[in-house]
Amino acid sequence: MKQSAKSKDERCVILGKYIVENNATVRATAQQFGISKSTVHQDITEKLEKVNKPLHDEVKAVLDKNKQERHIRGGEATKRKYKEMSQKKLANT
Repeated sequence: MKQSAKSKDERCVILGKYIVENNATVRATAQQFGISKSTVHQDITEKLEKVNKPLHDEVKAVLDKNKQERHIRGGEATKRKYKEMSQKKLANT
């Protein structure tokens, strides 16, 4: 069954509030609500701006910050991965 326009508007506000309150990423928000990243992204970038512009601006600030920090998180994950691989290799010798 298709969602009504009102429930879609409500969903984008709920998603926006979640992102702002939890400093969440699109991926974390999608996992929390059991929907796709594409749906979250569309709701908060296109629909939310029309429904609640001030909230949209707050969400945009959080997502911009997350985007700027993404390379740092990725670098840390890669560093951990290779450290773990090195430790396993040493343990097996």
